[in-house]
Amino acid sequence: MLKNCKILLLCLLLAGFTFPAKKEITIYLAGDSTMQTYKETETPMRGWGQYLELFFDEDVKVVNRAIGGRSTRTFINEERWKGIVDNLQKGDWVFIQFGHNDNSSSPARHTTPEDYRNNLRKFVKEVCAKKANPVLLTSITTRKFDEQGKVNTAIGPYPDITREVAAELKVPLIDLNRKTGDYVQSLGEEESKKLYMWLEPGDHPKYPDGLKDDTHMQEPGALKVAELAVEGIRELKLKPLVKNLKK
Repeated sequence: MLKNCKILLLCLLLAGFTFPAKKEITIYLAGDSTMQTYKETETPMRGWGQYLELFFDEDVKVVNRAIGGRSTRTFINEERWKGIVDNLQKGDWVFIQFGHNDNSSSPARHTTPEDYRNNLRKFVKEVCAKKANPVLLTSITTRKFDEQGKVNTAIGPYPDITREVAAELKVPLIDLNRKTGDYVQSLGEEESKKLYMWLEPGDHPKYPDGLKDDTHMQEPGALKVAELAVEGIRELKLKPLVKNLKK
């Protein structure tokens, strides 16, 4: 009888306590069209960022703020970056991938190499100021083969600048430019078309005349890039993100 009373008392005491809920991990994505989330009406084009959450368990939420046609400069000027920073909480993550539009010849998009460098520094420092975690990523490769069948991954000086800023500020770098370049090279010139927006006439009703786009990806390509980004997370052993990856 006494033992039963003790058990009942313990249960009543425990019932009086509320245990804090496990904090959800939020990953913000800042980038361009290769990373953004596309609507169903924009099928078959896809960005790798819209698949990233599939690799994590339910405790990770991905907020994809990447948008097409933006360079670091226009992302800042349109206050898209401010929208991320204003919502950052301690322990959040921000994955930052730019370069394609910074390298554009269009005056509306182009960012000089020096301004690009300073913009990346701004991104990193403002994320750290909120006690959140910045991760820099180099731009994914375009599908361009030279006469010798070698992939040209160059996007001006911007991937190298991203690498240099990561080293300078001692922040994690996922080198998607090299990872995607190596993967596209392994597939070869013909097979790699299946990753990108290469469509023959009649392949898709939205593009009756076909399309030859060596920058943007279809679902197989976007999924593979997301997988390569996760590979980078594992290689860097980014805690606690690695613990929340699906096995």
